[in-house]
This record gives sequence, structure tokens and C-alpha cells, in this order.
Amino acid sequence: MNQQIWKHRAPLLNTWQAIESGTLRLGFIGGSITDARARHNWPEPVIAWFKEHYPHVRLFVENAAIGATGSELAVFRAERDLIKRNCDLVFVDYSVNDEDEASEKRMRTREGLFRKLLSDRSRDVVLVHTFRQSFYREMSVGDTPASIAEFEALAEHYGIGSVGMGLHALEEVRLGRMRWEEWLPDGLHPTERGSLSYARSVIAFLEKELSGVDNPVKRTEQSLQLPSPLNPNNWENASILPLDGIETEGPWVIRRWPHLEWMDQVLETAAIGAKLKFTFTGTGLTLGFDFGSTSSELRYRLDNGPWKISERDRPVWCGSDGWYRMFTVAEDLINGSHEFEMEVVHGDTPECKGTNCRLALVGIISND
Repeated sequence: MNQQIWKHRAPLLNTWQAIESGTLRLGFIGGSITDARARHNWPEPVIAWFKEHYPHVRLFVENAAIGATGSELAVFRAERDLIKRNCDLVFVDYSVNDEDEASEKRMRTREGLFRKLLSDRSRDVVLVHTFRQSFYREMSVGDTPASIAEFEALAEHYGIGSVGMGLHALEEVRLGRMRWEEWLPDGLHPTERGSLSYARSVIAFLEKELSGVDNPVKRTEQSLQLPSPLNPNNWENASILPLDGIETEGPWVIRRWPHLEWMDQVLETAAIGAKLKFTFTGTGLTLGFDFGSTSSELRYRLDNGPWKISERDRPVWCGSDGWYRMFTVAEDLINGSHEFEMEVVHGDTPECKGTNCRLALVGIISND
């Protein structure tokens, strides 16, 4: 195979300094393959490796990965779930979950995420690529799937090291070290053996980065500055509109939300015809919901324009709720003040089994 599993682009200076200080905070963000709720996922052997090799270090772990989510949601979560928790090293895993998004959109959200994480250069970032069945045809002949290639272009631009975990596992199958069904029985989610293969590829990357180096080079003032963005429309300046700033009509309630650990509060109703509206300043709008088969659909409009009705699919694997799902309203508005209006409706399909509207995030996109 012609692809390269490990790409070392810049020393992990913050990680080294944290180890020397005696306290290291690891961060993970991605989808279900990285999610901590599956206790056998690849972050666990990586965490164990750190404890084994640096027993004197107090290790904190902030695994912020959520199944069935992509970099669109991660842009809005990075501040609360990684940056404010002072992570020294963050692993990013979205090559698989972003594949179904349009190229332009995922490049904007990914670059926005990188620029947020690297904004003050106080943490290191490592990009990891997992695997899905749709990657096989290209990877088996030495080509790189577009979702991975685009991520790599960003990693090269920002000096972020990367690990092709999926490529490493595919190589193990090719060499007869692991059977396919021991890796990916459903074509996406690794078993314990597959997760261990992923972890070993990351550990090999870390061993080269961290072993045998006593005095890593110090950053200069110039190296602290981020390079100019590849895409000026990236989501670096994405922000969140507080739920209590939304005007409502009907029986809406802001509730503390114990049902999904990544949601603090939701603005909730189950009443058909309940409405809300708000104004925002920016170039786009995206909404995050606790979503499932019992969720409502949305009748909505921007700036007194034509009304539209959402038609969100409900895959067989999704439950009645519990999916932190994003809904992009608009991306390329004229930068300025806009008004959004929304009404709760039933989806009027056999798959739509309720009218629960549970709004957890109002994300504002801005180029300023």
C-alpha cells in the first residue's frame, strides 16, 4: 500500500510540557468509534499506555466524542468540552462521520474546529482517521478517500500530525494478523480486537513523538501565530445563542436535560403549532436537537421569506430520542442581522411517531 499511516508534522510541545509538569489532560472528540461509552474503544488502550509510561503523571481524560455526530457540532462544543477543560493533547476523529457532508461544508467546519483548538497554541492536536466500508475500494488500491484527503490538506497547513488508524487495521488484515470480522463485523464499528489495532497505531505515533526526547524545541513568537485560513468562510467564529434569548409562543419550557450528558438544557415542547423566533447577526444558522423517531418536524423561515418544512430521515438504528442531531438552516447569508421563525409540526410520515421538539443548541455562523 502506498498510503502513509503516520505523519509527524510538528513536535507535541504542550504534551511534553504537561508531562514534565506532572499533570496531563487528554481530550478526544469524534463519533461512535471514539465515544467513551463503548469501553473497548481505541482511546482506552491509549490512556492505559500513558499511565504505564508516565506513572508519576496525574492523568485527566476528557472524552467528548458523541456517536452519529460530525465536525459541525464539534465546532460549537470545542470551547466548553475541550478548551475550557484545559486539554493539553486533543485527538480529532471525523473522517468517517463527515463523509456524507458536502466537501465545502465539511472543510469549513473542520478548519473552524482546528482554528478554535489551536487559537492560543496551548494544546496539541492529532488527527486520526478511522474506517468505513465505503473507503475500502479506494484504500485497497492505494488511493485516499476524499474525506481523509481533505482533512490531510488541513493538517498539512496547520502542522498537525495524523494517524491512519483504519489504514493500519487494513494492513493487519492484509498481512493475516487479524480477520476482517475481528475488526469490523458491521463495516464501521470495531470490536475489541479492531479497537486495539487502532490504538496500537496511535501508540506507535506517540512513541516516536515522545520517547527519548529530553528537551523539545521551544516555540518562537512567530510559530505561535496561526497561518491564514485556507477557507475564509470557515467556522472559526461560530458562537452559541443562549436559549433564554429566544421569544416563544405556546407551552415551551427550558429544562435541565439529564437524558443526554452533552446537553445542559433544552428548550422543549410537544405542542403542534408552538412557535419561536429570534434574531441573530452572522452569515448562517444551525440548530441542534435531541432527536429521534418521536421528534417533530419544523416549519420555518428566514427574514420573512417563504416557509419551508424540514424532512429529517429517521434511520432504523435511531431510537425514540437520544441523537444529538444538527439541522443546518442556512450557511451563506449576507453578513448582518437576520430573523428566524419556527413552528412545530408533525412530520406526517410513518417514521415520524411524535411531535417532541427539544432544541439544545442555536449555532450562529459568522465570518467576522
